Amino acid sequence: MARLSKFLILLTAFAMVFMGCGGDDEGDAPATTSGATDAPATTAEVMDEEPIVFASSLPLTGEFSGVGAKHKDGYEFCVSEINRLGGILGRPVEIVIEDNRSETETAVSQYERFINVVDADVLFGTFSSLLGYPTSSLAEQNGMVMGLPSSGALRVWSRGYDNIFYFQQLPAELTGSSIVDMVNYYTETGVIDEPLETAAVVDADDFFASAIANGFKGAEFTIRGEGGAEDRQESLAPGYVVDMGMELVYENTWPVGFTDWITLANSIAGAEPDFLAVAVTSVDELLSMVKALETVGFSPKMMYASQGTQSEVGEELGGIESGLLIHAVWAEEANWEGKLAGQPYTNADFIANFTAAYDRPPDEDEAIPFALCQGMEQAILGTGGTDNAAMSEWLHSRQGDPVKTIMGDFVWGEDGLAEERAFLVNQWQDGELKLVYPVGEFDGTADMVFPKP
Repeated sequence: MARLSKFLILLTAFAMVFMGCGGDDEGDAPATTSGATDAPATTAEVMDEEPIVFASSLPLTGEFSGVGAKHKDGYEFCVSEINRLGGILGRPVEIVIEDNRSETETAVSQYERFINVVDADVLFGTFSSLLGYPTSSLAEQNGMVMGLPSSGALRVWSRGYDNIFYFQQLPAELTGSSIVDMVNYYTETGVIDEPLETAAVVDADDFFASAIANGFKGAEFTIRGEGGAEDRQESLAPGYVVDMGMELVYENTWPVGFTDWITLANSIAGAEPDFLAVAVTSVDELLSMVKALETVGFSPKMMYASQGTQSEVGEELGGIESGLLIHAVWAEEANWEGKLAGQPYTNADFIANFTAAYDRPPDEDEAIPFALCQGMEQAILGTGGTDNAAMSEWLHSRQGDPVKTIMGDFVWGEDGLAEERAFLVNQWQDGELKLVYPVGEFDGTADMVFPKP
C-alpha cells in the first residue's frame, strides 16, 4: 500500500469510530483508540511530516483487562512524550490501539488489519503469553518487528524467530531463580532464621502462570514444532523448590474461570507448607487467593506471587497482603537511566511526568510498555527509518551499546530474550511496596520481613 494512503486510512478509522461503524464481519471489538494519544499529557507543536504509526491489540475488556488498560496508558504516554520532545526523525507519532477482549482470534485478526490495512510501521505486543504466542507468529511471518511486554513462556522464545524481542528480564520458567538468590542472601545474613523445609506450588492453567510453576517444580514442558518439525520435551529439573532445599508437599492447577478458592486454601493449609508459590494470570486471582487463605486462617512462613505489585493489592486487601513477595521488572527505587528522543530520560523522569499527566503514580504495568516503546523508538533512530528488517538487525546487535530504558539496559540474544538480567523482588510491608532484593544496588532498599505476618 502506498505510504501516502496510510494517513487517509487513519482518518477513515477516526470517522468509523465516531460514527459508531467500527465493527467488521470478523468479530473484532468495535472500540478503537486511534491518533496520537488519549493520554492527558500535552503534545509538541504540530509536525507537517507524515506520521510514524505504532499499533497494538490489547485486552481492554475480558480476563486480562486490568493489565491491558495499564499497558494502554503506558504506550499512549510514551507516544505523548515522544511528540512533546519533537517526534521521531522530525515526524509525529500516532498509535492505534484496539480491544481484543482477551480473545486470541480477535487479537490475531486485529494485527492482520494493522499489517494489511492500517499499514502500521511498528507493532507493539499484547499482554499475556496466551495472546502473544499466536500474534508474534503473525508478526514473524510478515517480517515485522514486535517488542513483547509479556509472553514470557519459553515456548514463545524457542521457535527460532528473528523479529520478536522480550522487554522483561527473564523468561517465565526462570523466574524462580531470583527468589532462590533472595532466599540465599537473607539466609546468609540471618534474616531467615527458621528453616524452610516444605513447599506448595499452585497455579492457573495458563501459558505464563504454568511456566513459572513449572520452574519451581522442575517439571517438563513441551516446545511445539513449527514448519513440520516435531514437538520436543524440555526439563526444568530439579526445580527451584529443590534448589532452596525444600520438599514439594502440595501442587495444584486451577482451570479458567475458577471460583472455589476456599477449598483450594483449605488444601494448602492441610499440607502446611513453609513456602507457598502462587502463579496467577490476573490480580483478581491473587486477591481471591489471599482472601481465602485469610479466611481459613493459614499463613506460610514465606509467600511468593507472580503478580501483586499493583496499587490495588494494598487498597483491596487492607493489610493482609503484608509479607507477600512478588518478582518485579521495575521499581520506583531503581535509578535506571534511559533515553527518549535522543535525550536522557530516566526512571525518575518517567515517574514525575506520568504522575503529573495522570494524577497518580505509575506501576510496572505502565512502565513495561513505556520501556518497550523507548526501545522501538531507539531502533528507528538507530536505523534512520522504519525498515523492520534493519530494525531487527539493529536490536540484535546491541552488545556493547545497549538499548537504554526506564527498566535498565537491554541486550538480546538470538532468541530475542534479554541477556544478563535478573528480576527485582518486592515485598508488601505495612501497606507499602518495598524493594527487598537485590540489596545495595539501589537507594531505598528495605530488609525483607520474615516470617510472613
